[in-house]
Amino acid sequence: MPNLSMLKIIVRETLSRGRIERTPEPSLVMDDEDQVQAYVAAGRETGVMAPTYVFHGANISDVIKPGDRVLDLACGPANQLALVARLNPDVSFVGIDLSPSMLAQAEALIAAQELDNVSFQQGDITCLSAFADQSFDAVISTLSLHHLPTTGMLAQTFAEAARVLRPNGGVYIMDFSRLKARSSIEYFAYQYVDRQPALFTQDYLNSLLAAFTLAELKAAGAPLIGRATLFSTWGVPFMASFKSPLRQPANPKLRALFKELVEALPAWHQTDLADMVRFFRMGGLQSALLA
Repeated sequence: MPNLSMLKIIVRETLSRGRIERTPEPSLVMDDEDQVQAYVAAGRETGVMAPTYVFHGANISDVIKPGDRVLDLACGPANQLALVARLNPDVSFVGIDLSPSMLAQAEALIAAQELDNVSFQQGDITCLSAFADQSFDAVISTLSLHHLPTTGMLAQTFAEAARVLRPNGGVYIMDFSRLKARSSIEYFAYQYVDRQPALFTQDYLNSLLAAFTLAELKAAGAPLIGRATLFSTWGVPFMASFKSPLRQPANPKLRALFKELVEALPAWHQTDLADMVRFFRMGGLQSALLA
């Protein structure tokens, strides 16, 4: 059952006719060292975003299988990618990002975890010219598309993702979806202000203000129609995800590993994860790995 604050947001977002205008991110590339460090710290598996990474890790694992070659669009410091690569050692991953600082963090993390199934490439996700048509078995991306300056660049990214994806390939592309009221956006941005660095809180607010609407994501994702379905959180489309059908049955060993990850989370992280699972399930998206 949603708490009182969430119920107020659902009512406000449902009844509101207007919508706050989009404020693009201050910079396409996050290269400020303090900002990078704040983002990295909050995103590590013990940070404030830990339950988010477990949730997306499960959904990504649904759409990949052993032997796959997977492209991670705008991989950032590889917090999400490292978790998925560690749990899926028989899959090969390529992370692409425009920021040298982020890629340096990503390479350090992969080296520290001694993962040998991940490589990186600096590049622009709106133009994947370094990769041939149908060269990947799956394309993934989490919490990155809102950094794009325009809806045109968003559409180019989806077109390129569709181009490099093989027939019957896997898709999990997830990002924020811009809400109507600034007060709704601020609720999420400041929800855990006491548990995260101030720079991360500001970056989080900027991300939510820069998010595309659900309608804009749907229009841009047209090249993936028939290959992936667009889902969003129920009641309030705070997050949205394109996900393809399952590409392998739920692996009991992998399910056990995710159970261990969940049980290792602090109680408040487990509550956050349960809420995310519930609101996405009510919106039609779920993973058997978190059942």
